[in-house]
Amino acid sequence: MTRPLQKSPWRTRTLAAVGAMAVGLSMMSAATAGADETDPRIGLGAGLHDAEQAASNLALLSATPKQGDFAGSTAYSSDLAFTGDYAIQGNYFGFEIYDISDPAAPARTLSYVCPGGQGDVSVYGDLLFMSVESAPGRLDCGTASSTPTNDPQNFRGVRIFDISDIANPVQVQAVQTCRGSHTHTVVEDPDDAQNVYVYVSGTGGARTTSPNVPGGCTNVNGNTLESQLDADGNPILGSRFLVEVIKVPLNAPQNAAVVNKARLFTDAATGSPAGLWPGGTHGPGTQSTSATDACHDITAYPEIGLAAGACEGNGILIDISDPTNPKRVDAVIDPNFAYWHSATFNNDGTKVVFTDEWGGGSGARCREQDRMDWGANAIFDIVDGKLEFRSYYKLPVPQTAQENCVAHNGSLVPVPGRDIMVQAWYQGGTSVFDFTDSANPVEIAFFDRGPNSPTSLILGGYWSTYWYNGHAYGSEIQRGFDSLALTPSAFLSANEIEAASEVRFEQFNAQAQPRITHAPSFAVVRSYVDQAERSGDLSGKALTEVRKHVDQAEHVKGKGANGNAVKAQFDNAVKKSGLPAGSDVVKAIKALAAKS
Repeated sequence: MTRPLQKSPWRTRTLAAVGAMAVGLSMMSAATAGADETDPRIGLGAGLHDAEQAASNLALLSATPKQGDFAGSTAYSSDLAFTGDYAIQGNYFGFEIYDISDPAAPARTLSYVCPGGQGDVSVYGDLLFMSVESAPGRLDCGTASSTPTNDPQNFRGVRIFDISDIANPVQVQAVQTCRGSHTHTVVEDPDDAQNVYVYVSGTGGARTTSPNVPGGCTNVNGNTLESQLDADGNPILGSRFLVEVIKVPLNAPQNAAVVNKARLFTDAATGSPAGLWPGGTHGPGTQSTSATDACHDITAYPEIGLAAGACEGNGILIDISDPTNPKRVDAVIDPNFAYWHSATFNNDGTKVVFTDEWGGGSGARCREQDRMDWGANAIFDIVDGKLEFRSYYKLPVPQTAQENCVAHNGSLVPVPGRDIMVQAWYQGGTSVFDFTDSANPVEIAFFDRGPNSPTSLILGGYWSTYWYNGHAYGSEIQRGFDSLALTPSAFLSANEIEAASEVRFEQFNAQAQPRITHAPSFAVVRSYVDQAERSGDLSGKALTEVRKHVDQAEHVKGKGANGNAVKAQFDNAVKKSGLPAGSDVVKAIKALAAKS
């Protein structure tokens, strides 16, 4: 049952920053403060495949249920990667591949059994990478237990598959690491076409008894700076407090190996690898935050030479201009964060959205009594290479105690001139929000289902929701694979959706952000015109004239008129707008005129 579309209330939670290394405390009100009690997400009926649904400006196109070996309640669907017309969906039991050439009717192409934990996936060229951190991770992808850890089949690390024949993946390498791989990040070097790099984020315990890891593994207990120094004050470089860097030769991926153990949390004064947050509470009324001994997720943006690390107890900014040797350039802490989980840059590389996975993803954290600055996004501006806090954004409607709900994985929606993100909130559904004004984020669309169960909390909901080549795709932990489409509203025009859909990638990994570039088009011009109308920069006769001349330019161009006739219409649009030369509208019109 689907409830009627309703506009979502716009709500903002904003705090002031009190320094580069600490975000100010807040005693923010409960989730329902100021909320619209008629929001259709409230009180949705439960069910696995027959739950009630609520949507605003985001339409569900298809829902493909899990099946076969992947249908079990503990075969959790996890992260997504995209290549060509295919979506690859990770799973605790392996991965599945969907043909999404028709987004309204995805077709399951392959189910590949290969257990080993949450199974996060990424693609690069003809290679598929998969994280393995837990039982029964085996080199042979078998389902039998590989304990004890001295079993030669025991595997924790990153698998590499050749998917040149996407219907027949072949594992070509499995790189063992001391803490396995909870997640990983594929990092491209713009100056090196022969290799690609994989940053390994392992959060499991170090496998100190395993003979399978080259060089072996060691562990020293303790999270404090002092605990990782020996009696003489020298740093102890064990198998924690690091990010492993795998170098993958593209012509010989079977030779992939760890080439660096990057110590991104090191204390500059002592050299202790445990130089950031040691874990614990920040004081009365604050969160108890995990210690920083690993990153949960790292998002790389190679074109700007930076990565953002969500590293359990800290958010960090990383220089990746030399991908083999990443270096920390800034670190922030937030007393309202329990677990720094993931990160997303805006396209300009001037902002980062960090997520807090309060409760580890398995708890109900969007209830009426839960604070709006816990389990939320924290939005930072990057100013002179430093992270400066601007605001929080949290799902703006309460969920039930039967729904695990907290900020989780999302990606940018490439609307020209705006910073918009589509994001999974587990059983809180999917929320689309605008953070162009980083101090005042607003929700502009959503899709949600009722709980999996009316009586108990069953881990479920969206693990990730990403935008890829014109549509949003959701990995639903218990239910399967969804495709969704944005619909026009007062917050997002049909022209803006069309312009976003014109941006196409051959491949996409959310943790390896590409630069979004909009080719000049009529949809891009009209997007900026719509935005100027929304802001009040264009109105009345000027607005009418601009739209008229843009329409006429498209008409005469379509009729095969010469370039001068088309240019005359564009010139009239610019003149009638009355806008300065540096405005987005004028720049978009002139770019299209030059192309025409």
